[in-house]
Amino acid sequence: MRDIKNTRRFVNISMLMRIVGWLLMIEAAFMLIPLVTSIIYEEDDFTPFLFTVLVTFAAGESMTTLIKPRSKVMGKREGFLLTASVWVVFSFFGMIPFLIGRPQLNVSEAFFESMAGFTTTGASIINNIDNLSHGINIWRCLMQWIGGMGIILFTLAVLPALNSSSGVHMFNAEVTGITHDKLRPRVSSTAKQLWGIYLSLTVVLIYLLYLGPMDLFESICHAMSTMSTGGFSTRDGSIGAWNSLYVKSVITIFMFFGGMNFALIYRLAMGQGRTVVKNEIFRDYLLVIFASTALLMIVLVASPGHLLDRHDLIDPLFQTVSTLTSTGFLVTNFEHWGPFAMMLMIVLMFCGACAGSTTGGAKLDRVITAWKFLRNEIYRSIHPNIIKGVSISGKVLPADVVTKAIAFLGMYLCIIVIGALMLTALGLPFFDSVFSSFSCTGNTGLGAGITGYGGSYDMVSNTGKWILSGLMLTGRLEIFTVLTILTPAFWKR
Repeated sequence: MRDIKNTRRFVNISMLMRIVGWLLMIEAAFMLIPLVTSIIYEEDDFTPFLFTVLVTFAAGESMTTLIKPRSKVMGKREGFLLTASVWVVFSFFGMIPFLIGRPQLNVSEAFFESMAGFTTTGASIINNIDNLSHGINIWRCLMQWIGGMGIILFTLAVLPALNSSSGVHMFNAEVTGITHDKLRPRVSSTAKQLWGIYLSLTVVLIYLLYLGPMDLFESICHAMSTMSTGGFSTRDGSIGAWNSLYVKSVITIFMFFGGMNFALIYRLAMGQGRTVVKNEIFRDYLLVIFASTALLMIVLVASPGHLLDRHDLIDPLFQTVSTLTSTGFLVTNFEHWGPFAMMLMIVLMFCGACAGSTTGGAKLDRVITAWKFLRNEIYRSIHPNIIKGVSISGKVLPADVVTKAIAFLGMYLCIIVIGALMLTALGLPFFDSVFSSFSCTGNTGLGAGITGYGGSYDMVSNTGKWILSGLMLTGRLEIFTVLTILTPAFWKR
């Protein structure tokens, strides 16, 4: 009996690698989409995508057939390790088209672009997006769409064999937030429901965008970028390139949906609208959007020499929702709105939208939890004998959940500061370093200064690109997953 227990204390690397092999074959299947796109548009990146598909599938097939694990048992450690490693593996194979096709990036640039895609950060080092091929453009947006709902969550949906304790660990390690709602008793059923909602919203958005000035290809790409809250566009000017109130309005609505907890969208679809309205986080989500939009409108109208036009009604709302949901779409150079607007953008990037969504940031749930905890502590300093818990939507949160939320916010800020320090050490200007660290850790992708409107992250050194890639991964996996596997205790028997 003791031998069995000791065996289970090992990290089951062989089983983990076999699952990664299955995932690589799934990635190769997704790569057929840009491959077919290249055929349809008769572009010369057919060969790079064909090579990438063959290499990715061969690697996955080899890992699943040649590796024979002695045990199929996977515990909590394997769940954490798989969740963290699969994003790196997907980014590694996903960068191949950028290396051997146009625009022929170097390894640092290609990995950065791929990681920005899968983590839905949307930061880009490509300067001339207008000249990219259709195959590369749809692959950039498809990477975001895959990563938006989550690679592991997709795996749990298509591989029912993982519907076990290991599946629960992987679900908890990847799904964002302080608590995780299961829509069904089985993890695989919950994953299927979430992906079903995600796919349905994407299809509806494609149709609505196609009714406007976008063609079908642009509609597909921007629908995937919007629902994943990723932010990659097929144009250098992002959404501002169309200068269309219709496009801005439709994308704003669906970015808003992308920032909602998908469990609430499911309940809304089931006719449980009252449950959604009663949800405190959802109401605060609306409040933050309306308050921030009002402030931006005031700043915009009060700007010296500013001439009012019809876009002043939608641009502040669009930019607020885009930043809060970490989508990172742009309609104009918001740096021209002044320092207050820039500071507000940083605050919104930090907060993020709702937990259980496709968005980045610290998540509004944690910010509200921390605010209520601090408010209670101030109250206790006046009334020390009062015992008052932190409650959300009428439910008192367990003390360990509150502690973890506050610890997360502390570590989140520390990682941003460390990232900014490392970037300044590489020679990046101070404000650009801080903003880039905030943006990549929060998976927003917005730039400022040399990486801002009209620029790209190409201005950052290769070493800086690896640092920012690490920040993207850490932010997407919400810090704890990455930090856990870096602790010595994780690897001890």
